[in-house]
Amino acid sequence: MRLALPTLLVLATPLAAQQPAAAKPSTGEAWQITPLAQSSQVYARDGSLIGEIGKEWRTSVSIRTLPRYLPQAFVAVEDQRFYQHDGVDLVGIAGAMKDNLLGGSRGASTITQQLVGNLHPDIIDRSERGLAGVPRKLREQRAAREMERHYTKEQILEAYLNTIRFGHNWYGVEAAARHFFGKSAAQVTLAEAASLAALPKGPAIYDPARHPERNRNRRDAILNLMVDQKYVTKEQAAAAKRQKVVTVNSGGLAIAPWFVDVVRTQMERAGVPVGQGGYKVMTTLDPALQRAAVVALVEGTAAVEARPGYRNPTYARQAKGSTDYLQGMVVAMDPLTGDVRALVGGRNYAEAPFNRAVNGVRQPGSAFKPFVYARAILDSIPANAIVPDTSLELLVDRGNVYRPRNADGEFLGNITLREALVRSRNPVAVQLWQRVTGDSVVALTRRMGIRSYIAPWPSSAIGASALQPLDLVAAFTAFPNLGVPVEPRFVFRADDAQGRTVYSQGVRTLPPAMSPEVAFIVRDFMRDAVDRGTATAVRRYVPHSVPVAGKTGTTDDNTDVWFIGATTDLVAGVWLGFDRPRPIMSGAAGGTLAAPIFGQMLARSAYGRGAPWTPPPGLVTAELDRASGALADARTPTDQRYLEYFLAGTEPGALRVDARRLFGWGPIP
Repeated sequence: MRLALPTLLVLATPLAAQQPAAAKPSTGEAWQITPLAQSSQVYARDGSLIGEIGKEWRTSVSIRTLPRYLPQAFVAVEDQRFYQHDGVDLVGIAGAMKDNLLGGSRGASTITQQLVGNLHPDIIDRSERGLAGVPRKLREQRAAREMERHYTKEQILEAYLNTIRFGHNWYGVEAAARHFFGKSAAQVTLAEAASLAALPKGPAIYDPARHPERNRNRRDAILNLMVDQKYVTKEQAAAAKRQKVVTVNSGGLAIAPWFVDVVRTQMERAGVPVGQGGYKVMTTLDPALQRAAVVALVEGTAAVEARPGYRNPTYARQAKGSTDYLQGMVVAMDPLTGDVRALVGGRNYAEAPFNRAVNGVRQPGSAFKPFVYARAILDSIPANAIVPDTSLELLVDRGNVYRPRNADGEFLGNITLREALVRSRNPVAVQLWQRVTGDSVVALTRRMGIRSYIAPWPSSAIGASALQPLDLVAAFTAFPNLGVPVEPRFVFRADDAQGRTVYSQGVRTLPPAMSPEVAFIVRDFMRDAVDRGTATAVRRYVPHSVPVAGKTGTTDDNTDVWFIGATTDLVAGVWLGFDRPRPIMSGAAGGTLAAPIFGQMLARSAYGRGAPWTPPPGLVTAELDRASGALADARTPTDQRYLEYFLAGTEPGALRVDARRLFGWGPIP
């Protein structure tokens, strides 16, 4: 801090002779070391810190838990006569006067004076400079001397170390050490301690993550001061100087900021005031999977923008301040418990903190179809039922005609129920919606946990009604979980500052939405979609030995693309689109744009390594001809044979079902 010459001259005169130039608030109790605001800490399932909540991110620590060289580094650079003065360093003031006369910028505030200003900014306004700052300086000195009479040097230094602002809303050495170096302040090295001591002079200028060389130069200068003041030896300082400045973050952003936002909202709704600080919140997040999801989304969206024919603004070339570029979201859950293992609400939290996974609503496109097919299987329509993929004209509201089309512009004719979902044929889904009734499909989605309004129109069969992404992914847990959907869970437990548990949440399963047999059959349809249907892009990253089921989704005009996939231990959804819906690009599809992101995330994680799915008891199997859906016989080629699953009583020979019976096209001959 640089003081103007008149200020220094006033400070050098006896305090008794000094009078404030203008009336200011009394110092009152400014000498008191008041309790410091603490942040609430948010932990991942492995115990690692993933974020903090509060006005000031701070965790106060005892000076006796710190290595001696950490406070010594701050004393060496900020107040080398800290242990000799009474709160005001007259020798330092004289030195600062001389330095200022020679054109320097040396400061004269002691650690005690800085602490007074940090603790009581309403009384001690440290932004005042020049002659206007003289009254402030007098109040500060008076309070500093009073503080020294009431507290020990150790207490003052401890409070100072816990109040220092390090930038990024981090206060105190504990928060700074955790966020910059990924460790407690008790564990920092001598080099890291000096790096932290470099920051009070200018947190933005000497930020070790953004400006490692600047920080290193000042760090080394502080190490020299520590040698001069006999805190460390020359050999210790030399060894510390050889260390590089290595931080664990880039720009100070948490790995899961959208997730932490959800945690804060849920805790406050539950009556836990985490924003006031002091709480420890244990969450379900898996940091490794979270990082895999972030990288997959970042790389996947960039790959879309690099595709030939992409004409929209890109993230790399966006206008300053604009977020009008391709966005995305990823959410991944444990299907058995509902624990949210990863959540990415967009591409850049700092630029666009809106959480697209939780606060957004988007049309799911064909990702909605498994609910329609589940309702059909529940209604005893077998997997090999033949339904026509053909042109339709349906009279809807006010005389309008609805004509569902396929993305490829073609119709395949008669096709089995399984093949229709594997190839995502729109007219088939619409016919099933009409056959089983839209109301029954909507009722099923409600049982599966979807809360959004679903319009009773045929177009809803192919995802025309907008849903919350998190709800959609959670509903899919019913398929790997054999019919039992489970609610998303973000928090296990929250403890207060005294270690008392003030909130806990167990697994919340919903009543079974369908039988295990129905869930297995639909899931097997979706496994086929990954292995040989619209989602084969997943297999570029995940070997066939890993069981994966999933469904792609693409809305009209290519505005939204989806993939929702499941393994034995994970359900995850990927969405891409613009915040203001518009076509992503010509030919955009969930199978080519969203499914690869799921595959990349899975490939980078430890998930999907469980045993293959096994059918539940009660299913009937038969070997069929894939082309006709009929029982395979001696004439059926080997590559056309496959094993199909049926609810008891709907297998071939038990109940003959075909398109004419299903859709009322006349008697069976």
